[in-house]
Amino acid sequence: MQVEIIMPKMGESIQEGTILRWVKNLGEKIEKDETLLEISTDKVDSEIPSPVSGIVAKVFAKEHDTVLVGTIIAYIETDASISIDTYQDVSPEATAKKPQEDIGVPQDQLSIVQDWEQKRNAQRFYSPLVKMIAKREGIAQRDLEKIKGSGSNGRVTKDDVFTYLKQRERNAAELYSNDRSFSILSVDILELSKKYPSPKYRIVKMDNIQKKMAEHMVRSVNTTPHVTVVDEADMTEIVNFRLSILEQFEKRQGFKLTYTPFFAYAVVSTLKEFPLVNCSVEGDTIIYKNFINLGMAVASPNGLIVPVVRNAEEKNFVDMARSLTDIALRARTKKLTPNDIADGTFSMTNYGIFGSIIGTPIINQPQSAIIGVGLIKKRPQVVTNDSGKDSIGIRSVVYLTMTFDHRIIDGATGGKFLSRVKWQLEHFDFQSVK
Repeated sequence: MQVEIIMPKMGESIQEGTILRWVKNLGEKIEKDETLLEISTDKVDSEIPSPVSGIVAKVFAKEHDTVLVGTIIAYIETDASISIDTYQDVSPEATAKKPQEDIGVPQDQLSIVQDWEQKRNAQRFYSPLVKMIAKREGIAQRDLEKIKGSGSNGRVTKDDVFTYLKQRERNAAELYSNDRSFSILSVDILELSKKYPSPKYRIVKMDNIQKKMAEHMVRSVNTTPHVTVVDEADMTEIVNFRLSILEQFEKRQGFKLTYTPFFAYAVVSTLKEFPLVNCSVEGDTIIYKNFINLGMAVASPNGLIVPVVRNAEEKNFVDMARSLTDIALRARTKKLTPNDIADGTFSMTNYGIFGSIIGTPIINQPQSAIIGVGLIKKRPQVVTNDSGKDSIGIRSVVYLTMTFDHRIIDGATGGKFLSRVKWQLEHFDFQSVK
């Protein structure tokens, strides 16, 4: 039996995906849940697993093709008795090289295509190849009839259909791109190579995720007046507590306890007290959210990405830690979907894990604020005891940075918010961890 592999819908607004790489090629064996291919949308790169075990029997799209959601891109043959030699490449490139009467269209697909045409009472002649492509790509009969043919007597050719599909893809990309007014200028790489010749220079195009991230950052800076405040928190008690339960926690919960959940839990607790910081702005209107979707910046193989912990206000400490571990792992292994990075209301970025002690993060639009966490580092600090006497002690200290949208959050609110996060960390409720 042959099982259809279709371009998956990776999010509510996602209408197409680009095939980055076929991990398994035509004729190769594949196990259920083993990665078949990698795809990219304008939001995230993802690995797509095979729904069944079998052999890649047919491939309809090549690497770097952009394909509409719902389109059949391959078939997996689950019958192990069928010879690999019977498999053939039926991609547009392969079929285009063959005469029309020998295009290798499977009889079942051809009959479906003919039925599809007859049901729509087609008045115009289309070759079997054109009809197969139209059926596969979901081109409605009324749209097919609008395609201007370049063949004899105005007949529509496969090239005419491919030209139509490319234009449809461009239109879809423009329709669903929120950052199109801040798009990065595309530069001719051949012209650049003359200016920066090899081997002294190496020229590499941004990948899809890098380009979208760049456009998103430009949009954020051009949309929002950024203001940044900095504070420091004494993490000594948290550091000592974490070390004391590290092994026990991992045995009990099945994952390692990092410092990130402590920061996230303190931030979410503070957001409950400062709902304005959890807002977004649309024109002259402030949108209050009765939920907290906490975005956590993660360094993935394709660059920085911000998956979201949804309804973070409902999670206890252990649930928060587990959710953060899950999204970080899936981000690094390309298991995220666009829905995993959508609808964030506030973001955190922990550049301290790379050794940076302080930074000024850019707001993740359309959110109104972001907090940055630096490296926890031992420093000499003035310590005041209960009787009010000062002394010098070695303390574990972290710098916290908050960048906020000055259109709705003023300096007083921003400063108070960050001070409250500091207080939550320095007076952490360790009973919540157990």
